[in-house]
Amino acid sequence: MSEVGSATVETRMARAVDAMERDLNAVRTGRASTMLVERLQVEYYGTPTALNQLASLSVPEGNSIVIQPWDRSVLGAIERAIQKSDLGLVPNVDGTVVRLNIPPLTEDRRKELVKLVHKRMEQARVEVRNHRREATDEVRRRERDGEVGADEARRDHDHVQALTDRWTAEVDRVGRVKEQEIMEV
Repeated sequence: MSEVGSATVETRMARAVDAMERDLNAVRTGRASTMLVERLQVEYYGTPTALNQLASLSVPEGNSIVIQPWDRSVLGAIERAIQKSDLGLVPNVDGTVVRLNIPPLTEDRRKELVKLVHKRMEQARVEVRNHRREATDEVRRRERDGEVGADEARRDHDHVQALTDRWTAEVDRVGRVKEQEIMEV
């Protein structure tokens, strides 16, 4: 496998892990974080728009988030988007801002969130394995077409497997960290 092909496979695997990490950042941990809501889609003049493009987000205290829209007319849409989301938070519209109080997580909710984390981890693992399959199929094709010899093909297979092992371990590491954050009381 050429360096270009190897770098491409590794880049795709890294992107899968990065996407999982971004998704997990939006999972509640009992602490207030703007990442919980910044990618929330709000209906803004008929177009779904990320909340962080419509408002400034801040965490004035450890257990609340303040959303201050730049256009006051979007307050109702922000409130509806939060209510429709799976965050389980009740928005308080306070004149020009929306306040979200983050209640402590119950044990049952923590377990549900851990299951959600495990589900997202498995999706990332599958994505990494799909990239491995695509790369090994390419190596087999190149060997069959005579572009590379059997020894080089074996080295390429081993390299792809090593990349897969590395990125799968990274998925597990990121998931464990998030699980610990959720279970921390």
